[in-house]
Amino acid sequence: MTSSPALSIVIPVYNGAGSIGELVAALESLEVPGGHEIVLVNDCSPDDSLAVCRGLLARAKLPMTLVNLSRNFGEHNAVMAGLRQAAGAHVITMDDDLQNPPSEVLRLLQYAQSSGKEAVYAFYAHKEHALWRNLGSRFTNRVADWLLDKPKGLYLSSFRCLSAFVVGEITRYEGPFPYVDGLVLQVTQSLGRVEVQHLPRAHGRSNYTLRRLVRLWLNMVVNFSVMPLRLATFGGFALGLIGLLGTLWVVIEALFDETPPGWASISVAVLLLSGVQLSMLGLIGEYLGRLYLTANRKPQSVVKDVTQSAAAEKLRQGDDRLGTLAMRR
Repeated sequence: MTSSPALSIVIPVYNGAGSIGELVAALESLEVPGGHEIVLVNDCSPDDSLAVCRGLLARAKLPMTLVNLSRNFGEHNAVMAGLRQAAGAHVITMDDDLQNPPSEVLRLLQYAQSSGKEAVYAFYAHKEHALWRNLGSRFTNRVADWLLDKPKGLYLSSFRCLSAFVVGEITRYEGPFPYVDGLVLQVTQSLGRVEVQHLPRAHGRSNYTLRRLVRLWLNMVVNFSVMPLRLATFGGFALGLIGLLGTLWVVIEALFDETPPGWASISVAVLLLSGVQLSMLGLIGEYLGRLYLTANRKPQSVVKDVTQSAAAEKLRQGDDRLGTLAMRR
């Protein structure tokens, strides 16, 4: 016996004032067996997204929750804040740009329910992104195949359906650099995929810059694997061997050819070792910096306020009453 909905839809909102109203209206019109709710997370958007979301909340036709973050923390941090407010048996995360048709939500949910998969990812036959974005996505997924033990062929997209079990496990993570897909792959290998349509962006332009993509890539590589450190170790051994061979070559050349004094030692040290040492120190520094920020409890996100529609408040009150009855029994 439960009053929880069958589905929660979590949407991080950033520069989405022009599209979030149309998206929410389409999601409200969906007929989901067991009911559904919408969780909007305003990631301190610089436009009037917060005002638009509050207007949507005031006239919501189904349970809706608005999470307002105190500053911009990034997409994955915002998604984690929204997942903590989700009460559905399944939770779908999606962007606010209307590139994923709302009708595909039902296909994703139905596949997750019928297959019993704990996590279902959408993939696209063709993506309506710039070439550099598509190439970056392919590179990130190839790296994830290797570092995160991801099944080959599984595309990690932001349009995903997670079971309540997976959501409960990944939201226990409180580190400042979350990577949702890395957390999912740590929890379960019950994974599925569904091909969906990808539309051109309806309003504005992508919020992802090259800098943000690099930061996201570092969250995946550094936070969820020690493989880069092992590569640095193996690379050090390999380059040490190359350095030994280079030293022999320089010594032989110095014995049989006239070379300026000190040229051999300087060439070996500068040309081979300096760049390698700096890159390895940078890698180790990245790990230590993140460890330092985590130890100092840098917040994953700071929720300024949470507002719920009347239907959402009734839903939460019903859950509280059922929880109290269960404890008494």
